[in-house]
Amino acid sequence: MHQIQVDTRRRVEIVDITHEVQRVVSGDGLAVVYTPHTTTAVIINEAESGLLRDIVETLAKLIPTAAGYEHDRTDNNADAHLRAIVLGNAVVVPVENGRLALGTWQRILFVELDGPRKRRVYVKLL
Repeated sequence: MHQIQVDTRRRVEIVDITHEVQRVVSGDGLAVVYTPHTTTAVIINEAESGLLRDIVETLAKLIPTAAGYEHDRTDNNADAHLRAIVLGNAVVVPVENGRLALGTWQRILFVELDGPRKRRVYVKLL
């Protein structure tokens, strides 16, 4: 298993980690890309800047900050946990001849929801 470190700079931020994942895969199989943090996510989508802003803004509308969540009494980050649940903590990508088999516009995106922090992403080739 390989580990990738992601250093985020904002509370909510989307980081394209495709190149980092590509560097650690080889051969053929399936790459599982997983984040062990409960306030982060890993998704596959296009990394166009307008779309990335749209994702962040849509998450804020769907799951607003400080909306009276029970968990906010403990850590004041319930919105981050709820957003992570909606997005998911892992993706699976086929690997053929050492290359990620992604679509033309697909990128592997790490989503920080409670930053800034130093985060980890694990990549396991099956």
